[in-house]
Amino acid sequence: MSTLTLFVLTYIIISIGIGLYAARRVHNSTDFVLAGRSLPVYVTIATVFATWFGSEAVLGIPATFIDEGLGGIVADPFGAGLCLVFVGVFFAAYLYRMKLMTIGDFYRQRYGRTVELLVSIAICISYLGWVAAQVVALGLVIDLITGGFISTEWGMVVGIGAVMLYTMFGGMFSVAVMDFIQMLFILVGLVVVAFIVAGQVDGGTSAVIAHASENNKFDFWPDMSLEAILAFIGAFATLALGSIPQQDVFQRVMSARDEKSAVRGTVIGGCFYIVFCFIPIFITYAAIMVDPSLLERHMADGGDTQRILPEYILGEVPMFVQVLFFGALLSAIMSTASGTLLAPSAIIAENILKDPLNLSDKGLLMTLRLCVFTFGLIVLAYGYFSATAGLTIFEMVENAYLVTLCGAFVPLVFGVYWKRATNEGALISILLGITSWASLEAINIGLAANEQDPLLVPPQLVGLAMAIAGMLIGSVCINRKQA
Repeated sequence: MSTLTLFVLTYIIISIGIGLYAARRVHNSTDFVLAGRSLPVYVTIATVFATWFGSEAVLGIPATFIDEGLGGIVADPFGAGLCLVFVGVFFAAYLYRMKLMTIGDFYRQRYGRTVELLVSIAICISYLGWVAAQVVALGLVIDLITGGFISTEWGMVVGIGAVMLYTMFGGMFSVAVMDFIQMLFILVGLVVVAFIVAGQVDGGTSAVIAHASENNKFDFWPDMSLEAILAFIGAFATLALGSIPQQDVFQRVMSARDEKSAVRGTVIGGCFYIVFCFIPIFITYAAIMVDPSLLERHMADGGDTQRILPEYILGEVPMFVQVLFFGALLSAIMSTASGTLLAPSAIIAENILKDPLNLSDKGLLMTLRLCVFTFGLIVLAYGYFSATAGLTIFEMVENAYLVTLCGAFVPLVFGVYWKRATNEGALISILLGITSWASLEAINIGLAANEQDPLLVPPQLVGLAMAIAGMLIGSVCINRKQA
């Protein structure tokens, strides 16, 4: 067994141990879901950052930057990071005062049980792609570290099994403790790796930046064509707006010990996420300057640009740097996986199963743990089939929020800021938003199968527009007719 493999196994075992130790503080469902609403601001910042900073930040975003430049990553980190800022500025204080258990509770209090159910189902579906991306990344990393001794598929099983174990018992307490520890590992590991890799490039950091600039990698704005502009806006809106009505973000807001911590922790965490995402981008770009064959090999047919950075680390840097890098990478993936595994499980237990099963708090706590286990198995299967179908980690993450953009965002915004928003408006908004988006997505799939260009307007923008129209029609026209 190699030193690196031994380190990874030790790291996973220690993570499980710390998570289970933190589980001793869980006595009821509020402790499990919201860590007893006790997290100080520095832990809130850590949980916000660590939950967002996952596999796509270390593997997916740099690969997309190499392929498409700065404009290609408008969704993530720019859209994803600004989503957190938007939540902190426009929603955190209002939602914190409501003392809710889940984001689904907001829809029940504001609109009613039917809207709560529909939105909760949409939110849970959206998490499949997000958590699956982390599972696939865990499998990929474990495969690379062990030199194929543990295959990607079995690596997925080992990775999600470890995350499920400490999340099942410790809930948000375990997630928060691990997020804080893992954030420190991420910061130290990636900064040290960046410093060492920069030293291998003639001219250092400035040479890397100059090379990227000369190759137009810093071009951000799209071409001045309607098609390019709409695609750019659609990509940005998917994460910047579509990930606002999400339980993992809401959970960090509600877990803070006071309103100020909730607001500041979310805003600072979002800004920090955007800035820090450029470190793995820098490392990956410097790596292909040191070893151009990596780019040639993985840009060819059958190649995978997501493997550029980990393969470079395995082949070109000393063992202690490998340990730092893969420790940071595992920290990023496991922290994101645990938070995003807990979030939909809380929605399922609290907003879908609690009332029909008439659960007591003790019964709800047991159901929460069972939901973590069951959703973990579903995600494992979904991740396997998504990877088999050839979806990249970045694509899985980006696609995850289309359903909440079209089905949950508008009822949340109008519910908070428009007193005239009604139950009928929310129902029509959800119906029109999701059906119009899904219909156009189906058309695009058919066009792609026939090797034709996709529709001019991204389906998610049509879905968002129809959701707004549905809210206005249902709240104004139907309400006026009934009056």
